[in-house]
Amino acid sequence: MNRLIVSLILLMSAIVTQAQVKSKSETFIEPVGIIKNLSDSALLDVVQRQTFRYFWHFGHPVSGLARERSNSIRGEYFWDYANEAYDEPNLSKNIYGDETCAIGGTGFGIMSTIVAVHRKWITREEAVQRLIKMADFLLHADSYHGIFPHFMNGATGKTIAFGRLDDGADIVETSYLMMGFLCARQYFNNSTDAEKYLRNRINQLWFTANWNWHTKGQENMLYWHWSPVNDWDMNFPVRGWNECLITYVMSASSPNKGISFDVYNNGWVNSATHFNGKSYYGIELPLGFDYGGPLFFAHYSFMGIDPRGLKSSSTDYWKQNVNHTLINRQHCIENPKKYKGYGANCWGLTAGDSFKGYVAHSPTEDLGVIQPTAALSSFPYTPEYSMQALKHFYYNLGDKIWSEYGFVDGFSETHNWYAKSHLAIDQGPIVVMIENHRSKLLWNLFMEIPDVQAGLKKLGFQSPRISSK
Repeated sequence: MNRLIVSLILLMSAIVTQAQVKSKSETFIEPVGIIKNLSDSALLDVVQRQTFRYFWHFGHPVSGLARERSNSIRGEYFWDYANEAYDEPNLSKNIYGDETCAIGGTGFGIMSTIVAVHRKWITREEAVQRLIKMADFLLHADSYHGIFPHFMNGATGKTIAFGRLDDGADIVETSYLMMGFLCARQYFNNSTDAEKYLRNRINQLWFTANWNWHTKGQENMLYWHWSPVNDWDMNFPVRGWNECLITYVMSASSPNKGISFDVYNNGWVNSATHFNGKSYYGIELPLGFDYGGPLFFAHYSFMGIDPRGLKSSSTDYWKQNVNHTLINRQHCIENPKKYKGYGANCWGLTAGDSFKGYVAHSPTEDLGVIQPTAALSSFPYTPEYSMQALKHFYYNLGDKIWSEYGFVDGFSETHNWYAKSHLAIDQGPIVVMIENHRSKLLWNLFMEIPDVQAGLKKLGFQSPRISSK
């Protein structure tokens, strides 16, 4: 037989064998439609599992990182600081292809993968292999003093600029990534070669991240971005209250390149927008903007940080998150702009896609768009009200907003607009925060990490979860 033909036969055989091995080694999670009369527990199973499919089946095939979104156009709705108003979006801006992966969304996907193993949707071994793929890829991908960019090409590891000046390190997105990886290091603690290898890879990423670099020459404040081309030109300090508490906690928890208490106290706490203390709809709000701002403030940092009993100085973080959620819901019930569909079973204003592009929705920036992630990621704070919203979304609106990756990103009944998109940073919190409501899994893992315990102590937090030793 011709040698070339033999070689081709062997090559084709190898390809078939590899395909067979891949199909056997990775569990396929079957999507489901609307199933009537589920128990509350079974409904949570369905929603978590189907939402996890976004990370498991839509994760980048080369790197395993979480793709930023399931559609390619991300129309931004930019805040014009000079005029204190939102610019109209240009929906042709920020056109991303399937290669665009989100570093923060990847951290959320890692945490969702831990949930998937815990719930037995996938095996422990295949989860470890997926996480090893991610860690190996990131060790050779673009980073800046160990800090990763906001967006990355999932095939090449090259930075994808988020903006004209934002083409380098993003300390906030990196904090979400490291939160996920440290939870994985804590969870995958067996003595198998694969799990030891994964932990070693995570340690390499963790120990090389230079959080202190983002104090811009030892200023008592963290800065969000650094660029190898534009240096500190973004000049955007990380100040509270918002989604970035985890950034200060991770930065303080680093065992060799961590920030001091003074950086946290000056940069985060002593901010004009940190403390509130006013009441809205008769509900006191300890921290943050009027009416609380978008609900993801109560989700992103607290996917790992357990707010139950967590206090610092005069702040009770459980009260903050519960009351922020209640204010957001009550605004939708009061519905001052009379939007169609709003009510006790249809609430939740947070950042996400809208008919005007990507908007940070809140009671003070209410366009009539509900993001399912807002109510669903609030399950730990308002379990009864979140279940009420979940049943409405699934049973009553499911024909419009339920999909192969769980709920779509947003909808507006007033404008008869229903998103086709899914975002990693919105899907991940649904899986993780529902799990924290059900089993406290990620809270338990994160709060047991010795580095995190040391970081929380350094910043002056008190919690029954923090060891006194």
